[in-house]
Amino acid sequence: MNPVTLRIRDVRLFERHVTLRLPFRFGAATVTQCPQAFVQVRAEVNGQAVEGSSAELMVPKWFDKSPGLTHEQNFEQLREALRNARMAALATADPLSPYAHAQTAGESAIKVSVARGLPRLVAQFGTALLDKAIADAALRAAGLSWVDGLAAGVLGDPWSPQLQLARPNSVVLRHTVGLADRLTDDEPGNDPQDGLPATLESAIRHYGLHHFKLKLSGQIAADIERITRIGEVLQRMARDYRVTLDGNETFTDATSLGRFWHTLRTTPALADMLKRTLLLEQPLARVVALNESIASLGIEVPVILDESDDHTTALDEGLALGYNGISSKACKGIYRSLRNAHRIAQDPRLLLSGEDLTCQAGLAVQQDTLLAASLGVTHIERNGHHYVDGFGTAPEEEALAFAAAHAGFYETSAERPHLAVREGQLDLRSLHVPGFATAAMPQWRSLQPIV
Repeated sequence: MNPVTLRIRDVRLFERHVTLRLPFRFGAATVTQCPQAFVQVRAEVNGQAVEGSSAELMVPKWFDKSPGLTHEQNFEQLREALRNARMAALATADPLSPYAHAQTAGESAIKVSVARGLPRLVAQFGTALLDKAIADAALRAAGLSWVDGLAAGVLGDPWSPQLQLARPNSVVLRHTVGLADRLTDDEPGNDPQDGLPATLESAIRHYGLHHFKLKLSGQIAADIERITRIGEVLQRMARDYRVTLDGNETFTDATSLGRFWHTLRTTPALADMLKRTLLLEQPLARVVALNESIASLGIEVPVILDESDDHTTALDEGLALGYNGISSKACKGIYRSLRNAHRIAQDPRLLLSGEDLTCQAGLAVQQDTLLAASLGVTHIERNGHHYVDGFGTAPEEEALAFAAAHAGFYETSAERPHLAVREGQLDLRSLHVPGFATAAMPQWRSLQPIV
């Protein structure tokens, strides 16, 4: 099948306020509220109108961790990236494949954003959302699901036809343990009293969890003490568990990272957890991560990049410095994930992981989950369902529509639709529908326009 070519007719940008039920602390940031961005693309394919959509949470202090910026300034950076991506897409008059749109309008928008002072990871946010929405429109025009559309070459990218794509029925959920999360039920703290788990212990009981992602602070003594406490809970409640460690750029250089790893390796109480550790994610700040080798640090688990993935050669640069893989996140771009998956497929020693930016119920979590799982990721960090109460501030009508369209992926608990986590897994069968992982749409009139 030839790629679908689309002429972009309109791009609408929206946002919705999201309030977290629990504070999410990672690195030096604690998030209690932020907007979720939505994109609606209206296009024309062979004279027929078609629409596509996407969404991502606008998380502060991840895309740009500059301490001098407020959360609101971080939000405005992401809005600016979206506006620049919209302007570039609307300036493209010719019908192009989704990938060609990304290579032309998308790259143009990134250059404009960077020239205006936005970091590349911020600049990519706008084009990443446009790319997802355009892909959704193209798949709907072809009447194909995400996996079938990739295999048929609908997007026009060079990697999809060469990948051994999966059509997964399920994926293991990897539960985030943030730096502010309460670990045990008797630990003092605020419980939102909403019928959902508020501690690590209660989350394990409620969801049947066995895979976990542990946030690090970069403070060696504090990190060792906390993950030792977490290990005690997991050993008692999760038994045959697995963990990943997320440095979130909190280590300033390879020397400090080496000291941390030596301390972890020589702490007897952590010996069992170390055997169950699957990877270490982006421990070094991006300003140094691709300038210092970590090959001689003796880290026994794969070390992968995340925030450093702000340019197309990041993975190759990392491999030369001792890294073993990279994360897939839709907020960095679907074509980045496809390219990296293709590179990793050539070497069985390398790793593609699935990570989260608190993907919210609806478009964001559905698209990001299926993207990673279709590329062979077998366990994926999902945390939006833990830090936000289901569909949050979305209208009840919207939440019920998604729950009805994707029965199995959602369930009704505490009288509201929530992500359905059963025995630590997500049921993906309902996501294999025409379009990019969704048979429902946001209630657009309930959203606030980004002008």
